[in-house]
Amino acid sequence: MEKTNVMRLLDAAKIPYQPGSYEVDENDLSGSHAADLMGVEHDTMYKTLVLHNNKRGYLVCCIPVDEVLDLKKAAKAAGEKKVEMIHVKDMVTITGYIRGGCSPIGMKKKFPTFIEETAQLYDTITISAGQRGMQVTLSPNDLKDYVDGQFVPLI
Repeated sequence: MEKTNVMRLLDAAKIPYQPGSYEVDENDLSGSHAADLMGVEHDTMYKTLVLHNNKRGYLVCCIPVDEVLDLKKAAKAAGEKKVEMIHVKDMVTITGYIRGGCSPIGMKKKFPTFIEETAQLYDTITISAGQRGMQVTLSPNDLKDYVDGQFVPLI
């Protein structure tokens, strides 16, 4: 398996992780589908969402693949009145990642990152390794520490 930039960053930080991959289905880029293909519990597979606030600042939220982000909770976590999802067409420009391959690790810039608090219930969670079809499984605390994130209610 070829290493992604996310894997190289985790290696450099000496953070243990388990790489994983699955066959990409262009008709279904959902995290639920990826979890099924990898045989991973849906509650432990996290998707990465990028949002912006009125001040044109960006933030990152990681939530379980089957859940829906509560925008009010995300805004509260970020200390904002309102936040909204960025447009898919802006994803590469803002993060350096494409839809279906966005990771909270290794974005073009460091953005405030919030991880759904239920991640703390698990020894490991799975996130995108920065490419469609590639994932890494790691400790939620290692992820939080690496991205200077916070565990907060988001769903």
